[in-house]
Amino acid sequence: MGATIKDVAKEAGLSVATVSRVLNSSANVSGEASKRVNAAVRKLGYSPNYLGRNLRCRRTNVLLVIMPTSEHSFYMKIVSGIQRYAQPRGYDVICASSNSTSEIEVRQMNMLFNRTVDGVIMLGTQYGADTLNTLAKDYDIALCCEGVEGANVLTVVVDDERAEFDAANALIDMGHKRIAFVGANDAVSSVQRRNGYKRALTERGIGVRGEYIYSGSFEYEHGALAFEHFMKLEEPPTALLCVSDLLAISAINAAEKAGLKVGRDISIMGFDNISMCEMMIPSVSTVEQPCAALGELVVRKLIANITSSGSVKDNSRYTVGHKVILRGSTAPPLTD
Repeated sequence: MGATIKDVAKEAGLSVATVSRVLNSSANVSGEASKRVNAAVRKLGYSPNYLGRNLRCRRTNVLLVIMPTSEHSFYMKIVSGIQRYAQPRGYDVICASSNSTSEIEVRQMNMLFNRTVDGVIMLGTQYGADTLNTLAKDYDIALCCEGVEGANVLTVVVDDERAEFDAANALIDMGHKRIAFVGANDAVSSVQRRNGYKRALTERGIGVRGEYIYSGSFEYEHGALAFEHFMKLEEPPTALLCVSDLLAISAINAAEKAGLKVGRDISIMGFDNISMCEMMIPSVSTVEQPCAALGELVVRKLIANITSSGSVKDNSRYTVGHKVILRGSTAPPLTD
């Protein structure tokens, strides 16, 4: 077995409390005591058990970020914002991918339950509101970029309903009236974006047509599937409004394969403003989520909860700004 703190105290001829103060760089120790402790540490090869100490103090200065997938530049940009704020303040950030699987997410959350990390930021979660509300009573958790309806948990998102409302209006201002929506089942962000799409059409006097609403998932192939669905209609839409850039890119590729020129024969807009949007030909119109701002705000609020001496946590819902960016994939319709 390795040397213990008691062995160091015996070797130095000091109390365990004094040795502990030296090891923790306390100001309440003499220079002579520090010399004796350091000499004893070197002689015995003592290595402090920082993990054990942190667990006893219930503080590790480590945060866990759980994302649905690591193959999405949008999530990695948020993580970058989290790291830029957390690291100068003494916090390390661990990233994990749940693959949108509840079993994997629960296993990763064990790092929080056994106090290996101080808090968790979830960029999408399989947990329901009731479970999240229960967890938030005993642990420091936060949701970022994807909220959960009914969850009384610290949440940082864009105003999805308003953002898609603005995106739909941008297409309407171009002259589009036959605008379709490509959604992702019952994801909170997708539902809110669909509501914004519907509100824009309604307020501009354009009827909402059920056949122009597609509900699939965030998986890439659903953009192409949605495009194929719309092209089979007797009156296909002139514009597609997608809830993610990946779905928009999938639809753009499907349109090109079908012989349509995107940005002329059909307009397609995404959501997120991932790096690939500017690399595509045509470049992709989208709604920009400020990833760095999302990451910085959520980790700033989470660290405040972790370090707060009070019993009341900040479980507010915060929103950050968005911006509609028009590029080559959208243009006025050739026909009404």
